This record gives sequence, C-alpha cells and structure tokens, in this order.
Amino acid sequence: MNERAKVDRKRLAVLMKERIAVVPYDPEWPRRYDELEVRLKKLLPKNLVQRIAHIGSTAVPGLSAKPIIDVQVEVNDMDEVCERVVSMMEEAGYEFLWRPSIGEAAPYYAWFIKRDAVGVRTEHIHILSPDHTSAERIIFRDLLRRHPEEAAAYERLKTDLAKRHARDRTAYSTGKTEFIQATLRKGREGALR
Repeated sequence: MNERAKVDRKRLAVLMKERIAVVPYDPEWPRRYDELEVRLKKLLPKNLVQRIAHIGSTAVPGLSAKPIIDVQVEVNDMDEVCERVVSMMEEAGYEFLWRPSIGEAAPYYAWFIKRDAVGVRTEHIHILSPDHTSAERIIFRDLLRRHPEEAAAYERLKTDLAKRHARDRTAYSTGKTEFIQATLRKGREGALR
C-alpha cells in the first residue's frame, strides 16, 4: 500500500480512550444499517466492493450494545481504498484512520468513524480485504443471532467490561476476546449450530 497507509498510533490511542457506553437494544439499529448500506453502495466504487455486512452487537436483535452501527466492507483492492476511497469517505464526513486488524500488527484496515452533531460516534465503517478474521466476525454475529443464551452471556460480559473500562476501549475489547473465541470454537465443534 502507499505511504498514506500508516497507523497514527497517537491518534488511535486518543480514540481508544473515548467513553464506552453499552445501551439497551434499539429496534432502529437495523433500519439505520439498511440506510447506511444504501449510502455506501452509492458512494463506493461498485467494482471494488465484494460484500457489505452489518457486524457487531447492533446486528444482533435484542442485544445491548454501544450505539454505533458497525459495518464491514470487504474489498478486492486496498490500494484503491488508499488512492480513491479515503478521500471520498472524508468528503462524506467520516474521520479516517488505519487500524491494525489484530493487536498492534499488520494487516491493517481502513477505519472510518462518523459522529453526530455533538461528537458522539454513530457509525464505524471497517474497509478491508476479506480474510479469516473478517469471516469470523460474521460467523460470531450469526452464532449470537441463533443462540439467545450466548447473546445474553455476551451482553452480561460487555456490560461488566463497559463499567470497569469506561475509557479504555483496548481493555474492553481484550476482555471480550476469550468469550468470542470460545463461542467460535463451540460453533466449529458443533456445540452451537
């Protein structure tokens, strides 16, 4: 990727200290996602996009979540994202940052944040090349959709983590990792279908 594809660690650190709030499920989240998907399909080059998917807890009916619509956009050319899409998204009002997919190392993906009039995050657009991690995000979402008991346990964990780590998104995310991996393992082993 080009020179622009560098992680701004200082800015990322500031973003990771923004307040976390887990709120009760809002039945408007699916509608907001649908509207956002339509906007993204109009904005992004058609030949670039392979799949657009609603991910994260707002994609699971009934699940409490941070009230941010997370969208995963899988693309076939990250160089084109660097060269064309970043400026298009910034013109549409999104903040842009390269972000590591896992931990602190490559691969990186293009992360776009949209905020409301008072600066609260409302959307996260994750633009990336499809890989094992992006596939697992969708598998995890689908497992939670099909297994309300897993979704309820995840909700309890997230609520607790948000209280303990209200301004530490890294600790909040890290605290979810074991649960997510265990759920995916149960899915692979057939304990959850």
